Amino acid sequence: MNAPTLTPRLSPTAATAAFLRHQSIEITPKQIEKLPLLKDRLPAGCRVFVALIDAADLAGQIEATRQLAASGFVAVPHVPARFVRDEADLRSRIKALAEAGSSTMLVLGGGAPEPLGRYDAAIQLLETGVFEANGVTSIGLAGHPEGNPDITKVHGEGVLLDALVRKQAYIKAHGLQGFIATQFLFEAEPVADWARALRGAGIDLPIHVGIPGPATIKTLVKYAAMCGVGNSARFIRKQALNLTKLLTVNTPDEFVADLAQLHATRPELGIAGPHLYPFGGFDKLFDWLSTVRG
Repeated sequence: MNAPTLTPRLSPTAATAAFLRHQSIEITPKQIEKLPLLKDRLPAGCRVFVALIDAADLAGQIEATRQLAASGFVAVPHVPARFVRDEADLRSRIKALAEAGSSTMLVLGGGAPEPLGRYDAAIQLLETGVFEANGVTSIGLAGHPEGNPDITKVHGEGVLLDALVRKQAYIKAHGLQGFIATQFLFEAEPVADWARALRGAGIDLPIHVGIPGPATIKTLVKYAAMCGVGNSARFIRKQALNLTKLLTVNTPDEFVADLAQLHATRPELGIAGPHLYPFGGFDKLFDWLSTVRG
């Protein structure tokens, strides 16, 4: 009887380098001014997400999408339901984003306290059929490993999981590709626990985990408060209690290494890659990436 073939275990350095090859990055429309730097420091075909923080900046998002696509990147614009007034508005913006070169979009509820129009959830946008009608072939969904207090305090903890089940069902029924991009966080354990829960519920979309790039503790505290990041931010807040550490630059080496091991050794969890947020600036992020890639 032949002995079973074992998969060689990668060294931590090799595992991290392999994991980072699946990177994506997030920018705002105004940060398209960094396009020359992105072209110099990111591989061709990298996914670059274009967030829409201000509802009035749609034109900037469309232009950023056009420039990214023309430069060989996979441009992934955010489409927040709470920023869409009605179906005519949705049709207009998806048509414009598709004509700008995007066939992959991140569809999410959005963080606005009140919707601008008739929509407040991603599934409402998906069920219009507007995306596939405009040639969109891949849909990203927002993931919240530590929950989303704005939603769960009103509707309960189970609503996020139920919503992902429903959105995945729509994506698969309409022949679309799908993936999940998560909010940023600081520790791998909540990601692993959350991924297990998703798989147990039948959700098998690949997960791209939000990772804050190198930034000062002060900056990370600010973004954690703005974005409602949960329990894994506790160690950041503890650091912030020491005033001498507020301007210390934190790097996500340990977090990325832990995720890389999950990627390499726990394929059933579907941890597909890192989604990078350049909170501390692009130069710090790219210099750190050059170091950890080896």
